[in-house]
Amino acid sequence: MSGRKVSRRKLITTGLAAAAGVAGLGVADRLAHRYGLIPPDAEGFYGPSNTLTYAAQRILQLHHPLAREFDRSQISKGVIPVKGQVPASESYRRMLRDGFADWRLSVDGLVARPRSFSLAELRQFPSCHQITLHACEQGWSFIAEWTGVQLSYILNLVGIRPQAKYVAIFSYDKVWDTMDMFDAWHPQTLLAYGMNGQELPAPHGAPVRVRVARQVGYKNVKFLSHLIVTDNAKQYGKGLGGKAPEAGWAWYGGI
Repeated sequence: MSGRKVSRRKLITTGLAAAAGVAGLGVADRLAHRYGLIPPDAEGFYGPSNTLTYAAQRILQLHHPLAREFDRSQISKGVIPVKGQVPASESYRRMLRDGFADWRLSVDGLVARPRSFSLAELRQFPSCHQITLHACEQGWSFIAEWTGVQLSYILNLVGIRPQAKYVAIFSYDKVWDTMDMFDAWHPQTLLAYGMNGQELPAPHGAPVRVRVARQVGYKNVKFLSHLIVTDNAKQYGKGLGGKAPEAGWAWYGGI
């Protein structure tokens, strides 16, 4: 790491800590703005604290630390909890009946080569396996083995443009979210199509879900349909970066 990066990191961390401890969240918020560490839900009553949390986490995770991975013997036994229902739309139910042979994941936006991937194509790419904790914001959790292709691999295939800041994620159950490029490039962020050695079950997001190991459950969007690379997460929905923030949860759910 260069001396410039070291001094910049020290400046931001020291400044944010001092601002939060001495002058309050307002100053920390201004420092975060200065360095572009602003989450989409930075406005409103909880905006300054959301900004401080996000900025501090991004600085502390500068070198992409990995989420803990477990032994296969630690995979949760019995019935694994599920939040939400399988999409009721006829288009999704038809694809489910047909084994998702006609399913496609579109990837476009700020990319050089927009593409649409079938499930078979995703399975042909280099696969990754991880045994990690899925922690729900509602208090339950489980450990599972996930199989999929790194999102970074797909982003390299389509060619991300320099101005890209977020990946917007859309699904067949009307849930949507955004992740910053830090999480998009993280080696543990997967487009997961397998769970515990089997095809991803429908209740857990078949055919493909996002697996973001360092964030809480609602960031792991299921039933994927479309990814859009963008420079502005506020152009979708109510401008808070996802369906969960619109319901009162924080956009950044790091664990």
